[in-house]
Amino acid sequence: MNFKYIINAFIHNNIGENMFYLNYFFVFSIIGHIVESFVYSNGESGILFGWWTPVYGIGVLIILLIHKLIDKIKLNKIGKGTLLFLLSALILSIIEAIGGYLIEWLFNYTFWDYSNYKFNIGKYAALEMALIWGVSSLILIYILKPLLDKIISKIPKYFTYILSVLLILDLFFTIILKH
Repeated sequence: MNFKYIINAFIHNNIGENMFYLNYFFVFSIIGHIVESFVYSNGESGILFGWWTPVYGIGVLIILLIHKLIDKIKLNKIGKGTLLFLLSALILSIIEAIGGYLIEWLFNYTFWDYSNYKFNIGKYAALEMALIWGVSSLILIYILKPLLDKIISKIPKYFTYILSVLLILDLFFTIILKH
């Protein structure tokens, strides 16, 4: 089996699933941007120019992946929910901390600072936020996902391609203009 065959098989056999997850990424990147812009930070969310904050899309993809892996484990619903909560809280907090330090290092900018939180773990992570990520993962999997799966699967491919190109351009111009 050659490498080109494997890549083609992956792309053609999983294109629907890939688009589904890419659409989840975009939906929650945009929702995250809206929530941060209007609820938390008075109009500013993330480093990109567009109406998305990709860390939320990445976070949702990670939660979906964790859920998919946990579903393979023989546990009852409470055990699976507890494991989802704990793993999501831990992994998303690590990503948040890495993201905070990377943004500060690359762009010399601080979007959030948990130093004043009682249970902070450095500047970019806190136990209080980890609990929010854990609860958010449960809400996503057990409430939002069943409602959104059908809607997200109906997003046209061409729209996802357009968003992908716009995101790539946004990343490119952000690096060029803000770095």
